Amino acid sequence: MQQTLEQSLKYQQWLKSLQENGIILKDVTPLHLVHKPNGEIIFAFISADAQDQKGEKLLPVALLRGHFVSIVTVLIEKETKQKYLLLVRQYRIANGEYTYEHPAGMLDSQTDPWAVATKEIEEETGLKVQKEQLRLLNEKLLYTSPGLLDEAGYLFACEIEMSKSEIDAFRGKIAGAEGEREFITTHVCPIDEAKNLMSSLTAQINLMLYLYPEYKI
Repeated sequence: MQQTLEQSLKYQQWLKSLQENGIILKDVTPLHLVHKPNGEIIFAFISADAQDQKGEKLLPVALLRGHFVSIVTVLIEKETKQKYLLLVRQYRIANGEYTYEHPAGMLDSQTDPWAVATKEIEEETGLKVQKEQLRLLNEKLLYTSPGLLDEAGYLFACEIEMSKSEIDAFRGKIAGAEGEREFITTHVCPIDEAKNLMSSLTAQINLMLYLYPEYKI
């Protein structure tokens, strides 16, 4: 059975955010809903009749995508202490390019970002990590483009020490969640090389927060 808009976690989180900020929501009209094969809503394009506390109307259109996790995944070579990033490479429909990113994923029906982060790392790279190995880098949710998207991220980092041969096993590995049309190849490279490969703003910010922990958000 397909979820209704009101049943989806994305909608409930969006509604809660509006209420917490004093926005008065009079009406919501779903313009287009996209469902997963299991019936969960993955995207919701909506029109909203909403106003602020002064009665000023907000722009009406929003794309509800929900919250996400992104994880800077650092592999440390035991013998040399050299650090490498474990990236995922895949084509993206929005620009048609091969895109290099950190392991990442959406909190479609899950409220625990740590649980989603460990699941996404394993699905997208084959690397198993525990919640305790994750470090959250941002103290508040960061929105990608709030003029249209409700999408906001939890940005993590983890460091795993392993041998050179273990690191090499992650080079060019085929991965991706079954049934979700993910065609991922893993890519291992030094951090400086990764900076030039990543065209995603979220991926770059995630890396910067890892490299400069004194910069608190």
